[in-house]
Amino acid sequence: MHPLTLTLFLLLSLSSQTTPQAVPVPPNDAASLLSFKSKADLDNKLLFSLHEHFDYCHWQGVKCQQARVVRFSLPNYSLRGTFPRNTLSSLDQLRVLVLRNNSLFGPLPSDLHSLSNLRSLLLDHNSFSSSLPPSIFSLYKLRVLDLSFNNFSGSLSPLFLHLDRLTTLKLQFNSFNGSLPNFNQSALLFFNVSGNNFSGKIPDTSTLSQFTPSSFSLNPNLCGDIVNKPCDSRSPFFDSSSAMNQPSSSPSNSLTASESLLSPPGMKSHRKKTIMILGFSLGGLLLISSLFFMLLAAKKKTTLIPKTTKDYAGDLSSSGEVMTEQSEVIRVRFDSQSNELEDEKCMKNEQGSGGGRREKSGNLVFCIGEAQLYTLEQLMRGSAEMLGRGTMGTTYKAKLDNQLIVTVKRLDAIKMSGVDGQMFERVMEIVGGMRHPNLVPVRAYFQAKEERLIIYDYQPNGSVFNLIHGSRSPRAKPLHWTSCLKIAEDVAQGLAYIHQASKLIHGNIKASNVLLGTDFEACLTDYCLASLSASSDDEDPDSARYRGPEARNSARKATPKTDVYAFGVFVLELLSGKPPSHHPYLAPHDMLDWVKSMRGDDDCFVDNHLAMLVEVASLCSLTSPEQRPPMWQVLKMIQKIKASVGSDDTVDSTPGYS
Repeated sequence: MHPLTLTLFLLLSLSSQTTPQAVPVPPNDAASLLSFKSKADLDNKLLFSLHEHFDYCHWQGVKCQQARVVRFSLPNYSLRGTFPRNTLSSLDQLRVLVLRNNSLFGPLPSDLHSLSNLRSLLLDHNSFSSSLPPSIFSLYKLRVLDLSFNNFSGSLSPLFLHLDRLTTLKLQFNSFNGSLPNFNQSALLFFNVSGNNFSGKIPDTSTLSQFTPSSFSLNPNLCGDIVNKPCDSRSPFFDSSSAMNQPSSSPSNSLTASESLLSPPGMKSHRKKTIMILGFSLGGLLLISSLFFMLLAAKKKTTLIPKTTKDYAGDLSSSGEVMTEQSEVIRVRFDSQSNELEDEKCMKNEQGSGGGRREKSGNLVFCIGEAQLYTLEQLMRGSAEMLGRGTMGTTYKAKLDNQLIVTVKRLDAIKMSGVDGQMFERVMEIVGGMRHPNLVPVRAYFQAKEERLIIYDYQPNGSVFNLIHGSRSPRAKPLHWTSCLKIAEDVAQGLAYIHQASKLIHGNIKASNVLLGTDFEACLTDYCLASLSASSDDEDPDSARYRGPEARNSARKATPKTDVYAFGVFVLELLSGKPPSHHPYLAPHDMLDWVKSMRGDDDCFVDNHLAMLVEVASLCSLTSPEQRPPMWQVLKMIQKIKASVGSDDTVDSTPGYS
């Protein structure tokens, strides 16, 4: 080898050995994850490491879009450590953060405000402590917040009200104290503050009133109507005896007790006589008032019962009252001649479809196995609040004098004009015998000539229609796709049961006829009533769009496949957040792109499952009834989609819909 060539070779070899190899700088998101791991993973459970391509998007629990972390989910990883500042705060595209069921401790970082796109924050079942940082209240896009089963303390800030998109707030089993803020978020569906140290009166907001006492349990100092515990508002008159038992030298004695102890006997006697005179006077006034109202009631007996539109028109000139479209309490006179409208057939004891004797209370026919909890007269005397009008009639919320609340459906007399009493009873016998967790049960019914009522259980959580379209906020977004999946499964369960348990069909599937039960399960109402009514041409555009093409011509009878079509339209309404009249006529392969455009990019990381659910909806809404699958098969398809969703993909969904 030439000497010069050898020299150059040695120099190059030496330089390659002495010059340190450059270590690449990780991208910002990868650096944030590594920084978090260094403090939160003291036992080195996470296998984070930098490869030559920096493939951090495939690290444990990490999901990306366009090389940015949008989801960081590490439930049940036995993490031990803290959640420090300046770690995850630079993940400004993060939408889901799940650290539940680990052993993390210490306070939450104060720089959470940097996570401006966060939708779901689940930190439950850890050992976090201290009070909540103010930065958490700047996460305006937050929908699900679960801080339960930790050691958080301090009072709840009124700034919670700024999180107006919250659907879920779980704070149970911490050490929070003080009073509850006036939670008024209309979107809030799941709420739990049990197992804390809250005190005072639970605010009387419409949002909080929808939750059961279990949401507030194990807070012994909470009071209010929701927990059936009166707040302490005792009069000082009731405290005087206990105050008199205190030593007179105590500076904390009330003024009344001090006066009683220091006043001479004559003054005490005079005060006693004065109190007696006032008592007799008040008693006399109460007695006179009671007699007055009894006479007034005897002269003009009132009740609470819905009237027809014609009745309201006749009363308008005299009363000046106008019935509006909104829910309101309607008070009208009791018609003493209404008993003349009684149908003698309703007075007979008949055999039901199951061979049992139907229990009756007056003219009110109770379904087989139902107890007589009220009479027709009690129902008529109850307060009636109109919930809405539909294609089959008007629905009311009725509160009886025994505090029982029921839903009363008053069927439209014109729609029912072609139905005789026997046919109505036959249908009601079948419907009244249906019992399924996803059907609102029919408890009783009534008919007298053209007047027909159906009594259901009252569902306090409203309808899916209100859940989808109730918010007028311009920032309102469609339901989380897993919520859509759960609601679709519930409705499919109810429909499959109807088709298998009877020869009837639902016939009127739409979002307003899907109610939310006490556990927010979706329940069908108004089922099988369409068989009592001919198709109407005065339907609103949304209701007409639910109707299968084969049933739009009244000459053709609706079939179970017509229900399947309506179900497909309903699922598309769930996923898109748009009413049926706004759905475009698209080929099945174009439907997914439209749904995704309506939803934005919130759920792009679950495209596969979303696509499967859209495909089910497209199959159901095919033009040809023969091409649509039966309802039992639709249910199986939805259940397969649900089974394919791993627990890691559902943790950010609304509880009860996962």
